[in-house]
Amino acid sequence: MSTDTKQIIADALLKNEQAMYGPFFGSLGVTSAMAFAAAGSAYGTAKAGTGIASMAVARPDLVMKAIIPVVMAGIVAIYGLVVAVIVSGKVEPAGANYTINNAFSQFAGGLVCGLCGLGAGYAIGIAGDAGVRALSQQPRMFVGMILILIFAEVLGLYGMIVALILGAT
Repeated sequence: MSTDTKQIIADALLKNEQAMYGPFFGSLGVTSAMAFAAAGSAYGTAKAGTGIASMAVARPDLVMKAIIPVVMAGIVAIYGLVVAVIVSGKVEPAGANYTINNAFSQFAGGLVCGLCGLGAGYAIGIAGDAGVRALSQQPRMFVGMILILIFAEVLGLYGMIVALILGAT
């Protein structure tokens, strides 16, 4: 193979690596992180909020203790926001410094964070709803409810950590 042929092949491979659609996938990762995490957070807030409203009729004195699932569901959206802001700062126009590998890594990171946030929000909502209803009948359930919510919340945190590792390229 001649030197000219090798150079043509190398240029073609480099051009494919620096495709114009790369920033689209990086931006899609940003969108995925924020949208899915916010959807999970919204579901968790709504589901736990209905449990709090139901519980507050019988035991209004426990409302402040019961608000914890709503706060924890809101934190899930913050995980998505952190990843979205960090990854969006790394999305660049297509070129020598921004390759397809960067774009797909950022897309994967955003998707991981968003879907983990969605799952965490659902888990917090369901566990929080049941937990605050149980709390109204037996106040000693508080510690158990908090532990269950922590294990649900940490799913979103794991997603954020993986997303930051993937999106840091």
